[in-house]
Amino acid sequence: MLISYSLNIGYACAALIMTTLGLAIVFGLLGVLNMAHGEFLMIGAYSVAVVQHAHLPIALALPLAAVTCAVLGWLVERFLIRPLYQRPFDTLLATWGLSVLLREAVAAVFGRGYQDVAGVDSSPIRVFGTAYPLYRLLIIIGVVVFIVCLAIWYSKSQAGARIKAMASNAPLARAAGINTTLLASGTFITGVVVTGIAGVLLAPIVRVEPYMGLDYLLTSFFVLVVGGLGSLLGLVTGTIAIGGTQSVVSGVMDQTAGYTAVLVLSIYFLWSKPNGLVARS
Repeated sequence: MLISYSLNIGYACAALIMTTLGLAIVFGLLGVLNMAHGEFLMIGAYSVAVVQHAHLPIALALPLAAVTCAVLGWLVERFLIRPLYQRPFDTLLATWGLSVLLREAVAAVFGRGYQDVAGVDSSPIRVFGTAYPLYRLLIIIGVVVFIVCLAIWYSKSQAGARIKAMASNAPLARAAGINTTLLASGTFITGVVVTGIAGVLLAPIVRVEPYMGLDYLLTSFFVLVVGGLGSLLGLVTGTIAIGGTQSVVSGVMDQTAGYTAVLVLSIYFLWSKPNGLVARS
């Protein structure tokens, strides 16, 4: 029971990292309040439905989501976000309108009902004597490996250093010869693509419908409020706090109590520690 419960908490945290990472990149590094974050995740999930309805290999959903989100991300950054940098409230309003547009466009094409997305092979395997679905275990392992690789790249590479310089002081970075316009565009597109890929990976085990992104948007903001902006450590810390709290309270009581506990925790951090557990230096 303890091993199974621990694995469930690990999966909840891994899934939360996947759905929050894109927003952490866009909001934490660029200061853009991307209210369309959940809709980009939805587009990734619908890529699975499109591939499946076309009777193509489901693996093609990954490149389809990546290309679609990259094109949308470039268009959004170039024509909607770029004139609004350093104006967080304006980016919130602009991306909120974008989120409504994307939801209604998907609903017009696919309908408002749930999509019949085939599940993955979730045959259980034995983990320390406990049966656990293989797909969920692969998600946990994949997220851990990806976060470790991303942390090494971000701390050691020249590109990571340029991104940190831009996030800390964009005018000074430009004066040092860094093309912050191109760098910001690439960072925004990366955040959108990462979100779309998360939608692909979660599509077989969650409901797929036009309004699915709303829950993920709220939970992602809660993670960033608790963990702090601009660092992978803050993302992981906030994920453990939010994902662990929701899993434990939901297991002991019910799902509504889990959401309530997360909301109370987020409000407490907004009031007592507005920079989160790990503030960017």
